[in-house]
Amino acid sequence: MSHPSAVAVFCGSKPGQAPEHLASATSLGQGMAAHDIELVYGGGRVGLMGAVAAAVQQGDGKVTGIIPDFLMQREVGNSEAGSLEVTDSMHSRKRRMFEISDAFVTLAGGMGTLDETIEVITWKQLRLHSKPIIVLSIDGYWDILRQTTQSFTEAGFAYASDAELFTIVESVDAVFEALDREEWVREQTLAGRL
Repeated sequence: MSHPSAVAVFCGSKPGQAPEHLASATSLGQGMAAHDIELVYGGGRVGLMGAVAAAVQQGDGKVTGIIPDFLMQREVGNSEAGSLEVTDSMHSRKRRMFEISDAFVTLAGGMGTLDETIEVITWKQLRLHSKPIIVLSIDGYWDILRQTTQSFTEAGFAYASDAELFTIVESVDAVFEALDREEWVREQTLAGRL
């Protein structure tokens, strides 16, 4: 089985209240380093962002941070990342993360994490890419995403196949399993939309 060479991870710049979220970020980073997967992320040193980057670095993995200039101080830009790119805007940050990543993984987070995730899902829906999107829902954190997608479908604003644009899993091990099988899923989804 082969994994993508670079994965963008969307996650909170805060650690959250449940320790399981911080533990999952650390575990994901350890797994990425072990599988020789480059981490592409928001470039911060704090919260879940900082935890996943630190774990990749501790495992001698490759880390590329992308951070807009105005967030360098707020999110404490990780100057120790293997590569830290500073962009002129949030839009440039998201575009750059998209360009250099083969897949996307979402951990727990807030509005920014939701924004990043929805944008890559929407781009996939519009057939602008076919990259895997994996959402890690620890203790049902992202159940709302599944429910909202179902509501869109029931209301006639989405296709039933739109639920296949992303994969929700419940453990870090399942993230890597999903990345292994995702090519079949994404090709099936795209074929159904042509």
